[in-house]
Amino acid sequence: MGDVADLIRRQEYPVHVDYNGWALQDFDDTQVPVPFPEGFESDTFLTARPGRLDFCSAGHTHTASLTVEVWDGEPAVPAGEWDETALAGIVCSSGRLRARGMAAGPMPEAIALSDGPGVWTVRVVCTGREAACAQTQHGVVHGVERYIAQFWPNA
Repeated sequence: MGDVADLIRRQEYPVHVDYNGWALQDFDDTQVPVPFPEGFESDTFLTARPGRLDFCSAGHTHTASLTVEVWDGEPAVPAGEWDETALAGIVCSSGRLRARGMAAGPMPEAIALSDGPGVWTVRVVCTGREAACAQTQHGVVHGVERYIAQFWPNA
């Protein structure tokens, strides 16, 4: 086994954020004991819960840009300056996630991690928070707040 992780998949998704919150949740809702947004904590950038990852956005209502990377091992932190960075774990029984807004509900795209159940570590970095906070006070903005989520299997 080498020291360098290989990128398996990289895909971008628009995420509809409302009330400063959104989540990545197991595509199979029956595997999520407490579905989003129940229990959402608006003061923490990333909160891991069974079957879901909750995100607190700096903007009230907007479309954020989410890049999901799936790796075969722990990757390096993405280059750049980040407003927030966090590590968490998630058990994904379906092998797929779906982004969800607070009021907007589930987004149509499935975010594939693997062909089946797995336990994943995720590193999330975010930029554009200050601009999103300021600009969403004057209207809906798109792609100002940007997230990169790097998933890799737990060893």
